[in-house]
Amino acid sequence: MSSIKHRHLGVKSSHRSALLRNLVTSLIETESIRTTWPRAKEAQRMAEKLITLGKRNNNAARQQAQAILFRPDEFLPKLFGPLRERYANRPGGYTRVLRTEPLDRDKKHRRDEREYNPGQSESAILELVDGPKDMRFALTARALVRQREREESEGAGNGMTEIMAANVRKVTRFREGGEEDLEREVRRLEREGRVRGAGRREEMEERDEEREEGRGYEDMNRNVVERTPQGYDLMRRRR
Repeated sequence: MSSIKHRHLGVKSSHRSALLRNLVTSLIETESIRTTWPRAKEAQRMAEKLITLGKRNNNAARQQAQAILFRPDEFLPKLFGPLRERYANRPGGYTRVLRTEPLDRDKKHRRDEREYNPGQSESAILELVDGPKDMRFALTARALVRQREREESEGAGNGMTEIMAANVRKVTRFREGGEEDLEREVRRLEREGRVRGAGRREEMEERDEEREEGRGYEDMNRNVVERTPQGYDLMRRRR
């Protein structure tokens, strides 16, 4: 009799099941969660199965999905509605796990917060792809903005690199209107960058004006002091 190996996650079997169900329910609700790397990988299995059930869209699939989700009355409509439509043409890979900096759960018990803690858990983000919180989509858009700024400053356009083109294909291939969404996000980031740049320039100009005003006040005070008897004495000593 064969059995599928899985991570025990350091908890009992009943607790493990409830833990994963809770993570998957939070994923369906928010579309992006942060947890430890082992928990993210195990929750990913359950989430992939759950979305596959949503794509089947029959009574048996609804019953199985209801057994997985906490608060099914709240999240079944999303699973069998918007998510099913989003992933209708995607053959699989509805979720993505991204490594992040470790979650330090023992920080408050350490004397030096900068000290490395070998016992801290590997951390990860589990997210639904092609959604509003798709991190790879956002990172690809930022990379495109940087590339266009570089081409504009250098006055030459060499086009996208192979890696950039591959990343663009990955984030737009199964996303409905993916190329248009990506271009829209790039333009939004470019506008924000111009606004931030203008704000920085105004701030620097204000600081320069304040410095000039400060120098003016210093010169005025110096002239006032020099016109007093004490000022004349001070000028004689300097000479």
